[in-house]
Amino acid sequence: MHVSIEQDVNWITDCSRICATAASRAWKPPSKRGQLGAARHRVANKTLYPKAASWYMGANIEGKPRVFMPYIGGVNAYREKCTEIAANGYTGFRLTGASKVAQAAE
Repeated sequence: MHVSIEQDVNWITDCSRICATAASRAWKPPSKRGQLGAARHRVANKTLYPKAASWYMGANIEGKPRVFMPYIGGVNAYREKCTEIAANGYTGFRLTGASKVAQAAE
């Protein structure tokens, strides 16, 4: 389903480089209930995915919360959002452990 794995790898690699430059020990993503999470759920709820007992919903792991993780609103929209987040200093992410912590706006 996910056709932009190379884009994801590049995006995470770029973010990791920023962490290394800032001498950061870790970077924490925003809550899964954040802006992208809300958009992901809005789109998914227009489909049958959330109603299915499938591995997309976590049904394959006992006790796992039923959450639809992939973004199915289109590859271009996903890439644009990722680019926007990076261009704005990784909005919502927190770099920790650096003396001059480059904290992104929340």
